[in-house]
Amino acid sequence: MKIVIVGAGFTGTQLAKRLINGKNDVVLIDNDEDVVRHASNRLDCNVIQADGNNLDTLEEAGIEDADALVCVTSNDEVNMITCSLVDSVYPKILKIARVRNYAYYVNTSTASQKHASKLSSENRHLYGIDYMIHPDVEAAEAIVAAVEHGAITDSLQFDNSPYELIRVTVEKGSRLDGIALQNMRKLTEKHFLVAYVECDGETSLPSGGTILHGGDCIGILMQRENLPEMLALCGSKVKDVKKVALVGASRIGMIVAERLIKRESRSRFKKILGFKSRISQDFVIVDSNEANAKAASEKFPTTRVFCSDVTEEGFVEEEGIDKFDLVICATPNYELNMVMAAYIESLGVENSIALVSNSAFGEVARKIGIEVAVPIRDSVIDSIMSHLRGDSVTGIHSVNGGSLEIAEIIVPEESEVKGKALKDIAENGKFLVLQVQKTGEEKFSIPGGNSVLESGDKIILIINAAENDHVMRKFGTEL
Repeated sequence: MKIVIVGAGFTGTQLAKRLINGKNDVVLIDNDEDVVRHASNRLDCNVIQADGNNLDTLEEAGIEDADALVCVTSNDEVNMITCSLVDSVYPKILKIARVRNYAYYVNTSTASQKHASKLSSENRHLYGIDYMIHPDVEAAEAIVAAVEHGAITDSLQFDNSPYELIRVTVEKGSRLDGIALQNMRKLTEKHFLVAYVECDGETSLPSGGTILHGGDCIGILMQRENLPEMLALCGSKVKDVKKVALVGASRIGMIVAERLIKRESRSRFKKILGFKSRISQDFVIVDSNEANAKAASEKFPTTRVFCSDVTEEGFVEEEGIDKFDLVICATPNYELNMVMAAYIESLGVENSIALVSNSAFGEVARKIGIEVAVPIRDSVIDSIMSHLRGDSVTGIHSVNGGSLEIAEIIVPEESEVKGKALKDIAENGKFLVLQVQKTGEEKFSIPGGNSVLESGDKIILIINAAENDHVMRKFGTEL
């Protein structure tokens, strides 16, 4: 597959690296000399210094032979215009644009829905963009999902599935300390599956003989209602989250606030968070920028909003934020988010969520005591990769710094696994099938070794990243 990427910043280079590792033909374009030099030294691909929104440049890069165009410059308008330009001449090429401006995202979604029948009949997409990636929305949803779990750990949810993949720590002296995975089922009747194990900085796909030790982290696929029992086996428990402080009222912070306040009215959210009155009594927003604070006050008139720096001496204690159950740090300064979260926890707040730039900083955040780190750039790359893999792949999620990858797949007709039982296609250490939704069924279930895959079945599998291309070929979904 040939992919032209416009924008050689962090997202562009990391995306290029993953595509190159998958043996794809990649051309990277950027107009910054230093950026191009840096990318050329790191990547085994053609890197062009030029304006990517120029058709002559794109044709020099071989756009006419490309399968996809991905625009991830720092300028939303350049990304959108470049896709539109290519669509006008090469409409069959898949076009993906990262768009940070929330207004573009909302207006485009509204217009696409309003004129869906016309666009569909003409087989066209608004602005000529097949997929518009909005990192702020995806990051905000990840933060809200973490809040719903009490912000105790990372979690990954799947559409139409009662199961979630939740990362938990095995505490020393707990019932799981020293036990083999095959013996875990003797401790509970709940249905679960251990998807991965982190031990001494290494993450691997486990087998029944894998032995857990205190300090290990495990990814457990389970139903949400079973979380308290599973945490008890690990030596911890679900904590009540009744008071939440949001630090940062820029784009992501405002989306988070909107989602939390809207969900407060739902009975499930009330039960999880323990709210007994309006969220305005237990939810506050803090931003040091006067314009941001004013905008938040106007949008959420019943919520307390402070225009202040949370790191100012005395502010946290004076406003009682040190008595809160959770602080969410979601400013555009990702490094500062880590510092603020760690600082506020040192003052007495039990749990924190920090928005960070990528998974490497996420690991650092966890090591300094931050419960949940949301890597915004990784979510963008995962989303792009899922679209590039075609209609059979409906989702891609990196796990633990990219050492593992979770893929949501619809088994294609030409797949070699079609008609075979899981026990007959198993490859220890390379992949695990976590869930299967059989054709015609509404929900996913955790399969057994005798489960047979058929074309049209939806599956979720976790893959050793080093074996990604082999596994994708096996399931008929290679790039």
